[in-house]
Amino acid sequence: MSSTFGIRRMARYVTVAAVLFAAGCTPIYQNHGYVPTETDLAKIEVGKSSREEVSAVIGRPSSMGVLQGAGWFYVGSRWKHYGARAPQEIDRQVVAISFDDKGTVENVERFGMERGEVVVLSRRVTKSNIKGLGLVRELLGSFGRVSAGKLLDN
Repeated sequence: MSSTFGIRRMARYVTVAAVLFAAGCTPIYQNHGYVPTETDLAKIEVGKSSREEVSAVIGRPSSMGVLQGAGWFYVGSRWKHYGARAPQEIDRQVVAISFDDKGTVENVERFGMERGEVVVLSRRVTKSNIKGLGLVRELLGSFGRVSAGKLLDN
């Protein structure tokens, strides 16, 4: 009778260990930052919406251009955590909204990463002069250089 009890106990331990091992190997995905949806961006009219209207519709951004009127930048990224491996950034998007001198929306653009290169996913502009592209390239250019630990410490 005691050997049957010992076999059952061992089977429970093996089962618990297998479940814990499988759980440790399951990828966990985390999103950082905020990027407005296309539905929210559709409410913003290029050449008509003001800074206050943009703030009311999609909120204030996490990043702003250094120069006055340079623009607002909404940055979001998706990280994959897999077991004991270092976290890996699998997606990053930036929405850039620039304003003219009067505070009216001039450009609305969405950038993403495609094979490590910055690509324009959508663009609504009033003229071809795109402000803040250097900052967008800088934000997306650091793809993979920022660790999730650094993001969580902030």
